[in-house]
Amino acid sequence: MPVIECDVDSAREKLLAEGVEVSSGSSEHEEWRAEYGDANAVAYEGKVVVQGANPQDIETLLRDEGGHAYVYFDGASRGNPGPASVGWVIVTSDGIVAEGGETIGRATNNQAEYEALIRGLRTARDYGFDSVEVKGDSQLIVKQVTGAWNTNDPELREHRVTVREILTDFDDWELQHVPREINERADELANEALDNA
Repeated sequence: MPVIECDVDSAREKLLAEGVEVSSGSSEHEEWRAEYGDANAVAYEGKVVVQGANPQDIETLLRDEGGHAYVYFDGASRGNPGPASVGWVIVTSDGIVAEGGETIGRATNNQAEYEALIRGLRTARDYGFDSVEVKGDSQLIVKQVTGAWNTNDPELREHRVTVREILTDFDDWELQHVPREINERADELANEALDNA
């Protein structure tokens, strides 16, 4: 649930200029409410709280352009191939901006890792970040995307092409292999998705 600290009157004007429906607040503490796409926002003094299935629908309209984010990703597969899932987290200096975990059907662990990376990057792009530092505990994915290792598997090669295309949407990016404990939240989200499937 993103919280945007801002001048709420200016934020209201920005949303109105984009054609967003803005209504009065429903309590004495609420300045106004807005709905747009799969997101809704409530303004309080000095901040706007955004909720909904896709909070980025509103957040991208209110956020000052650009910014830097950290993207963590992880995939899981039980059986390799077997039931698979993804987990990803987007973090800024203000904390977690967005996170997700879901099942993706049957896949290998490497396919799930790539799918998690793709979903995390697309979300960071949709939020309007112009630079990302991407971190994952799959050395294979990191080495393949950065070009240090070849990709012989046709499906993984296709995933790598997709990742590289999305990365061109950022002004600057970096991809790093990190130990599993640094990637703990993305790992939890992927495993929770499989546990709850």
